[in-house]
Amino acid sequence: MWISAVVALALLLGGGGFAAWKLDWFSGNGEAVTFGKNPPPAAGKSDPGTPAAEAKPSGDPDVLMPTGPKSDFKQTTKLDDGTIIAKTRLTGAKSGFEGDVWVWAPKEYDDPKYAKSGFPVLIALPGGNGFPANYWSDRSLGLQKAISEGAQAGTSLPFIVIMPVLNPDAKYYYDGSDIPGQAKMGTWMAEDVPAFAKANFRTYKSRDGWAFMGSSSGAFVGMKTVLQHPDKFKAVIASGGEIVPDSPLWKGHQAEMDANNPEKLAQKLIDTKGPEVYINFQIGTKESGKERMTKFQQQYGKGPIKMTIRDIQNGEHNGWHYVRGMKEGSLEWISKVLKAPKPEAG
Repeated sequence: MWISAVVALALLLGGGGFAAWKLDWFSGNGEAVTFGKNPPPAAGKSDPGTPAAEAKPSGDPDVLMPTGPKSDFKQTTKLDDGTIIAKTRLTGAKSGFEGDVWVWAPKEYDDPKYAKSGFPVLIALPGGNGFPANYWSDRSLGLQKAISEGAQAGTSLPFIVIMPVLNPDAKYYYDGSDIPGQAKMGTWMAEDVPAFAKANFRTYKSRDGWAFMGSSSGAFVGMKTVLQHPDKFKAVIASGGEIVPDSPLWKGHQAEMDANNPEKLAQKLIDTKGPEVYINFQIGTKESGKERMTKFQQQYGKGPIKMTIRDIQNGEHNGWHYVRGMKEGSLEWISKVLKAPKPEAG
């Protein structure tokens, strides 16, 4: 059956199927992966018996070196540029929820020039139930490639991409929130996932290095989390998403649902005068929902809430078209409001 699947894939892709095999897209899947290589020792000071020392942060006090403990990563796919998407299992220290998380680091992350720099983090959330997989970890959507190409062209920062599961099961949708009596998905998303990123990668202490992107239900969760925790996250690209919580599990918990409603969160942020957050809606011209985004922008796009709407021409409600929108401008937009890694001179 496995061989038949490979043959079918080759037939579907034509010459690209054989090219994929030649490029070893699947080579190394399941093998252990380590992100971040220590810089080589200075000339004349190498000692084969001594492990390389950890790089020290640059003069920027905002840089946060990996705090540990390091997770065990296994490769799930390889991109054309040699970068790796890998998966690990995370048990949230604060939520108690256990779920899979996929990660990707750009080529710049292993460049010795950036060994002492932090990197901005983009938490990418899928639509639908978002369980048991996160579809942004599938190379076919092109998210990581778009970031790499944008970084090369100077239109995108080289983001670290963190891709957690969105829900604890495929039966219900949990609104990325701590619904009473349910798994604490709000704590998982706002606390445990960022802590995991900080444990394993060079990041930034301030919110200037932290953002979300998501589609559909994941867009709602990303936007809601930014509005709910503006001290931790600065921006979100929300594609084709909902505006208000709609999980059936909120029944009987109106107060808690209100505390996770972007409309109420936005008004609270306006009333308290900040801090500033940045919301970039994306919507395909062939899908519905723009009227909700427009109404939200008209009512809450003021004061500390900076909001834009990007139309994706002939775009539909799918990840391929949302990535196209990101390439056409949304990646550049979010890169202008987040902190860039800084290479050492020389």
